[in-house]
Amino acid sequence: MPEAIVSPSSSPELGHAPILTIRLDDIRPSPENDRLYRPVDPDDPQIIRLAESIRDCGMQEPLLITRDGWIISGHRRYAAAALAGLEAVPCRVESIYKDADHDTFMMLLRECNRQRVKSFDEKLREEVLSDTAEDAYQALLQHRKAQAQRAAGQVRCFEIVGTTNRARITKAKTPMLQAVRRVLSDLRDFHPLSARQVHYALLNDPPLRHASKPDSVYRNDSASYKSLLDLLTRARLAGLVPMGQVADETRPVETWNVHGDVQDYIADELEVFLRTYSRDLLATQPNHIELVAEKNTVAPVVMPVAQEYCVPTTVGRGYCSLPPRAAMADRYHRSGKEAFILLVVSDFDPDGEEIAHSLARSLRDDFGVDRIEPVKVALTAEQVERFGLHTDAEAKKGSAHYRKFIQRYGKEVYELEALSPAQLQELVRQSIQSVLDMDAFGREQDQERRDARSLSAVRQVVRHALLDRLGDET
Repeated sequence: MPEAIVSPSSSPELGHAPILTIRLDDIRPSPENDRLYRPVDPDDPQIIRLAESIRDCGMQEPLLITRDGWIISGHRRYAAAALAGLEAVPCRVESIYKDADHDTFMMLLRECNRQRVKSFDEKLREEVLSDTAEDAYQALLQHRKAQAQRAAGQVRCFEIVGTTNRARITKAKTPMLQAVRRVLSDLRDFHPLSARQVHYALLNDPPLRHASKPDSVYRNDSASYKSLLDLLTRARLAGLVPMGQVADETRPVETWNVHGDVQDYIADELEVFLRTYSRDLLATQPNHIELVAEKNTVAPVVMPVAQEYCVPTTVGRGYCSLPPRAAMADRYHRSGKEAFILLVVSDFDPDGEEIAHSLARSLRDDFGVDRIEPVKVALTAEQVERFGLHTDAEAKKGSAHYRKFIQRYGKEVYELEALSPAQLQELVRQSIQSVLDMDAFGREQDQERRDARSLSAVRQVVRHALLDRLGDET
């Protein structure tokens, strides 16, 4: 520790180390301060005025230094004291060493300079130091998962005719209700579930639809499904199943994004400011990759996985219409990539199989995508066997592809919902990873983390600057 040339003050301030008088020659300015903030210029008029004040009135505020003499707070006062000709200055000595306790040293260096007037660049570097890369990155990811629902509609007033009378849930329905609630609990990570997802999950351990009727075992048929829809409705209305755990993804609902006043709007905008950034994690991939899902009901399952890898995803209702196909082809042509890898998620039935082939043919023949590599991610015959899926459904004879399908696979058909959400997500994840250059992908992820940290710092600086400006104007 630098040698004190006088005894400690007999009345140190509460909560601080004792004040010692330390020779100026034993004190060293910290190089980190010059990198984080502006280097102190002895010719700066403010430093000259401060030196004159110290010469006339003495140093009013002690320096804060480490045990090995490095300045934590007081670089400008140190320069002014030297300019004023002082040989020693009052100091408080923090019980750390700069190199041995470098993280603590840097934290104190930043905090002790919080109230000083700084340039934009200084504030930016300060905020970069404040935020860890992982915290900034997790904040960015968290914001991506937060999506608003907005909608518009018109209403007409009409006379309400009749009443709605719903039967209460009797004890005879208890086994089925308990089974439904177990499914909802087991799949809580995928809420809200569609009724079809609950339906297929029940087939893994079928309950009785009516406790006193042994032949009422839940099956993959329209009667069982109708019973489920009725039970879900009554259970939610009775508060036995939370309303938000089940949703109809085929009927999206949105609300307008409105604000009570300008102040609320500014607060909301500042909350999301510079948090919507997403790096193109596929930019350095050799191939263009897209995912197509046949039905809206699986969108909440496949979308989060596709989002992890930034894979463009199209969700339709059966065959893709012309505009989505044209958009896919346009993205591929603009990418300049070697090949188009098309990942398809569709039912295992005559139309589901044809959807994958039809889309690939159209992209090749109608839109000039010569190098297209289609992959059926799910659902396949091999997956049906591997996961032991259940079905009572048969291929529809009215399908144009009925004969070709049954000749190859037989009459039994399976919907995507027969897979659990976790199973479908894992299949999608494995398929995406199998066609990616994972080393290139990892490098892009690392850069995104660095990007997130920089954006977090800029966000804090601009946010504080804007709030200060608004405060000055009010």
